[in-house]
Amino acid sequence: MSGISTDLDLRLTRIFFAVVNAGGLSAAQHALNMRQPTISSHIADLEMRLGYRLCERGRKGFRLTPKGERFLHVARRYLNLLGELNIEARNIDRELVGILNLGLIGNAPAAQNALLSRAISQFRRRDEAVQINVTINSPDLIEDLLENGQLHAAIGYFWRRVPVLEYRHLFSERQVAYCGRGHALFADSGTCTMEQLSGQSWASRRYPVPTAPQLPPNSRITASADNMEANLILILSGEHLGYLPDHFAEPYCRAGDLAPLNPDTLSYGVDFHLALRRDYKADPVVSAFIEDLSAQVQRQA
Repeated sequence: MSGISTDLDLRLTRIFFAVVNAGGLSAAQHALNMRQPTISSHIADLEMRLGYRLCERGRKGFRLTPKGERFLHVARRYLNLLGELNIEARNIDRELVGILNLGLIGNAPAAQNALLSRAISQFRRRDEAVQINVTINSPDLIEDLLENGQLHAAIGYFWRRVPVLEYRHLFSERQVAYCGRGHALFADSGTCTMEQLSGQSWASRRYPVPTAPQLPPNSRITASADNMEANLILILSGEHLGYLPDHFAEPYCRAGDLAPLNPDTLSYGVDFHLALRRDYKADPVVSAFIEDLSAQVQRQA
């Protein structure tokens, strides 16, 4: 077979997607409600129909082949187009029809989440039949998804400034260094000096954060996390210091589980932006949503 053309091929392709998203056959068992040998058989069937190997799997772990990487990209684009075709065919008389894929980094201030919710509500009052998909991920992955067209717009803090993307400032967030209740510095929280912080263990994020300050001298990074919740857990353990958004940490501070080290010297601001492709106006659905979001931003300002 030279391509994807039947319902069976589409089913096998979706199984392949689930395996890729889960990171392996074993990890995909719950999502697919299938046993691992069955999943393996379906992947092998898809490979036979395509005529090439999509992934390496076995004791050495799961890994896409170069052709598997290319197939994943092409098939994902094809299935997205097929989904848009089905939606438009069912709602041919609507003014706006299609799919809107939005990205977030998560844990934004409540007021800003409310802003996005109001924009969605305003958009839903249009003559539309649009499927809205929201993805929460790390900033670097969100930029990648925007760049390759899998997302239409996203809100977060970004640092790479990808040429094909446009960035609009929305609001700023304050990040503060915290320690957990079991940490030796908890009793001195609020007034910790740089001397006290020398040689301490820190938890860091695996993605860069714009404007993040240098850690105190002789600091050691002994843990890392790829999202805010995981970073919080590391800090709550009392074994690591780390930065968190102040609004995110506030309920844990009230409960006595977290405390700021020294908000005057160990804090910084992060600017949040709306990022979208520069050609977004070519898509009426995306253009209309950005118009509604911009209206809510102006209203809030």
